[in-house]
Amino acid sequence: MTKRPLLAMTVALALAAVPAHAQMDSEVEAALDAGTVGEQADGYLGFARPPAGALKAKVDAINIKRRQGYTQVAQTKNVPIEAFAASIGCRTLSTLRQGRAYNVGGTWAVKGPGPIALPAQCGN
Repeated sequence: MTKRPLLAMTVALALAAVPAHAQMDSEVEAALDAGTVGEQADGYLGFARPPAGALKAKVDAINIKRRQGYTQVAQTKNVPIEAFAASIGCRTLSTLRQGRAYNVGGTWAVKGPGPIALPAQCGN
C-alpha cells in the first residue's frame, strides 16, 4: 500500500479524533465568516488579516488542539505529523464553505462558488 492511500484512509479517523469545528467559539466562527481567519493547506488556521483582541490566543489554542489530535492519529498510523496535518488541510479546503478565507501556497483568497485549486500535495 502506498502512502497516499494510507493518508487518505486516516483522514476519516482524524476527523473523528480532531473535531476542529467543535473547538471553535463564536468569536472564531465570526472571524472565519468575516475572512479574518481562514483555513490553510497545512491543516491549521491562519490569519488572512491581522487579528484583534483575544482572537489570536483563541486561534492559537485551536491550532494547539489540532496539532495534539494530528499527533495522536499520526503516531498510531506511523505517518509523519506534517503529512497527516496536510492531508486534513486538503480535506478541509475541499469542503470549505463559500465566502471563507483560505491559504494555498502562501496566498490568501476567498472561496467562491467553484472548487478551490488544491495544492499538489492533495493528489490532484
